[in-house]
Amino acid sequence: MEHLEIRQLPFTAPESIALVTDLLVDLGARYNSSGDDTPIDAHEFDPPHGAFLVAFLDGAPVGCAGWRSHGDDDAELKRMYTAPAGRRKGVARAVLRAIEDSARAAGRKRVILETGDKQPEAIAFYVANGYERITDFGYYKDAPGVRSFGRTL
Repeated sequence: MEHLEIRQLPFTAPESIALVTDLLVDLGARYNSSGDDTPIDAHEFDPPHGAFLVAFLDGAPVGCAGWRSHGDDDAELKRMYTAPAGRRKGVARAVLRAIEDSARAAGRKRVILETGDKQPEAIAFYVANGYERITDFGYYKDAPGVRSFGRTL
């Protein structure tokens, strides 16, 4: 039986950087781009105004996600990724629940996110987990193919 552990780490931790790098490579291939040009400051993920979580499966980092404050009530989900070794093992669902718990504990009322039409598995995952389409926002709000979602906590 595999052991899953989720730890809060800095966005700049080696495990975080490795997973985010893999995510950006994946996004770059899907969109023929750099991956994601959304401005990110690593400190946006520092508590109490954010958090960055890394999932470890039998000690190996296999997934990540962070949230940062967006306005007074929302937590914006950023850099959600599950490596191939962690897929179909409940890693993404566990990370998403941990993000929601962290945001709720910090007083956030809703989680919001941007994704795109070239990530159909991500869209299906968010919808299956109670997320609904919201008005597009953020860096890519006017980009073709952007899809924004939210879920009240």
